[in-house]
Amino acid sequence: MKLLLDENLSRRIVPFLQTAFPGSSQVTLLGLESASDAEIWQYAKTNGFVIVSRDSDFQERSLVAGHPPQVVWLKIPNRSKTVVLNILLNHHTEIEQALTEHNRACVEISPSNR
Repeated sequence: MKLLLDENLSRRIVPFLQTAFPGSSQVTLLGLESASDAEIWQYAKTNGFVIVSRDSDFQERSLVAGHPPQVVWLKIPNRSKTVVLNILLNHHTEIEQALTEHNRACVEISPSNR
C-alpha cells in the first residue's frame, strides 16, 4: 500500500515511510503542489495511491465518489513531522486492515485511536 501525502503533511517523512508503505510520496514531490483536490484525487486513483490528509476534504469526497482512491484522514492538530510519521507507522496495521481487509473508503486516525 502506497500513501500519497497531501501538501499539509511534510514531504520529509516520505523516506521514513518506505519500509511500511513502499512507493509512498507527497504531492509536492510529484509536482502537484498547486493541483486541485479533484486533480490529486484523480492522480491517486490512476496511480494506486491512498491519500493521507489532515483536511476533511478528501474524506468528504470519498463519501460522494466512493473509492478508489481510499483515504486516511488524520484528525489531529498541526503536529511535527516526527509525530505524524509515528502516527502513521504506529497505525500501520489498523490502516492496512481497514482499507484492505474491510475495503473501507476512509479510515480516520485521531488521538483517541491510540
